[in-house]
Amino acid sequence: MRVLVTGATGFIGSAVVKELLDAGHEVLGLARSDEKAAALAATGAKVRRGSLEDLANLKKAAASADGVIHLGFNHDFSKFAENCELDKRAIEALGEALAGSNRPLLVTSGVAVAHARTATEDDQPIPVSAAFPRASEATAAALMARGVNASVVRLPQVHDPVRQGLVSPVIQIYREKGTCAYVGDGLNRWSAVHVLDAARLYRLALEKAEPNARYHAVAEEGVPLRDIAATIGWHLKLPAESITAEEAQDFFGWFAPFAGLDLSASSAQTRKKLGWEPVGPTLLADLDLGSYVE
Repeated sequence: MRVLVTGATGFIGSAVVKELLDAGHEVLGLARSDEKAAALAATGAKVRRGSLEDLANLKKAAASADGVIHLGFNHDFSKFAENCELDKRAIEALGEALAGSNRPLLVTSGVAVAHARTATEDDQPIPVSAAFPRASEATAAALMARGVNASVVRLPQVHDPVRQGLVSPVIQIYREKGTCAYVGDGLNRWSAVHVLDAARLYRLALEKAEPNARYHAVAEEGVPLRDIAATIGWHLKLPAESITAEEAQDFFGWFAPFAGLDLSASSAQTRKKLGWEPVGPTLLADLDLGSYVE
C-alpha cells in the first residue's frame, strides 16, 4: 500500500513511517524543510515537500496514495485555536481527495471525551467550542457522512525515554517552579502508550481500513499524576506536593486546564478489533530512566 503520512518526521510520525516500511508498505511523507526532507529520505520513504497550509498540495498527495495517516499538527499552544483550525482544513482537504473511493483516512485525536470516567471507544468527543477548539473528530465525522472511509485514532500520553506527551512540558514547569505540584490528591489519571506500540496500532488500523471506527492507542488506562510528579521529583531532586485548584493557574500557567483532568481511557475494543497488544515500557519506567535530567 502507498501511504501518505503527514507529520512524518515528528515524534510519532517517524515511528509510524518506520513501522510501515518494515511491514512492506511504500511511504510518502510530508516534509516542509530541506533538513526534514533529507532525514525522511534517509529512512527509505519518498518525500513530498510541503506544509499543512498548502491545501492544494495536500489534495494532490492524498490523491496519489492508497491511504492516508494524518499526524501533522502544530503543538504551539500559544496559537492553539489557530492550529486547530489549520488541522480542520487539512483534514477536509485530505478527505476531499479520497472521496468516492474506499481508500482509508486515519485522523488523529486525543482521549479527552465528554464525561468523568474512564473513556471507551464508544464515547463521543468533547464538543468543539472556543474553550475546546480541536475539531479533528468532528471533521472526520463530517467526512464519514459524505462517504469517506475515515476513522479516528485517539492518543493518550505517547512516550519514550526522551518525550512523554503532556508530561514533557510539565517537567519544564517543574524546573522553573522548583517543585513538582499536582492538583488536590493527585489521583486524576493520564492514560499512556509507548511510541512504538502507537505506531503499530496505526499500521494495523490502516490495514484493516474499517470505516467510522474509533481506536484507543492506550497501553495503560491511567497513571496517577501524583505518581508522575513523585517520579520526576525524585530525579530532579525536587519536592512533590499538592496544590489547590485555585493555585493551579498561577503554578501551571497555560497548562492549568490540563493539570487536573482525568484522561484515563480503555482500549479493550481496540485490542479485540485489531489484535493489538502493547509490549513497550510503561510511562513511569521511561520517566524513571531520567533522561530529562541535565
